[in-house]
Order: sequence, then structure tokens, then C-alpha cells
Amino acid sequence: MNFPEGLKYTEEHEWISLDGDIATIGITDFAQSELGDIVFVEVETVGESLGKNEVFGTVEAVKTVSDLYLPVSGEVLEVNDRLTDEPELINNDPFGDGWIIKLKVDNVADLDGLMDADAYQKSVGH
Repeated sequence: MNFPEGLKYTEEHEWISLDGDIATIGITDFAQSELGDIVFVEVETVGESLGKNEVFGTVEAVKTVSDLYLPVSGEVLEVNDRLTDEPELINNDPFGDGWIIKLKVDNVADLDGLMDADAYQKSVGH
């Protein structure tokens, strides 16, 4: 199980990385392993401003559908178009090619309330 340093994590199993005020968001290695084979990703919030903890999309696995929650508030700028034809990228590379959205963050300080890799790893019992 992979818990990359330098990212922030949520209790809902999203990860976030920041470059200036642009965040890349996806789901963690733990989350994808719990979901199983991901077959569909739906994000219809591009161009919308959403608050922290609001649902920005869903991932569908063989046996379940799971909501995706924003770790911080901001405007959804882009969705990873590759996921339309290759949703399994989330299973194969959750922290790389399997990223889900890019977000213009309203307040970068909001990331301070999220977990670092060690805290997240402990929260999932690994």
C-alpha cells in the first residue's frame, strides 16, 4: 500500500497536491483497493465553485458507487479525460495518471486541516 509524502489526505480517502493555488485531487491507494475494479468515473462539476466536503463526482466499481468529496473549497477546473476510456487508471496509478480533477483553491490555508501521510496511514490501520 502506498502513502506518498508531500500530499494531504482526507478521512473520506481523497488525496490532494498543490502547485500554487491549483490542486490535483484523486482517491488514495487504500480507497481504490477497498472499492475494487473501477469501471466508471463521473464528474459533472467542471466550472462550478464548490465548498469543502461537497460531492464533486462519483466513482463506480463493480459492486458499488462511491461519492467523491472536495478536501477544500474552490472551482473545479478540469477532469482527467483519460478516465472516460480508462477508469482503471485509478486502480493502477491512483497518485499519478489516475488523478481525477484539478481545482483552483479558494484558500490554500484550508489544506492545513488535512492529514499528512503518516496520520492518514494510521487512520486506515496500515
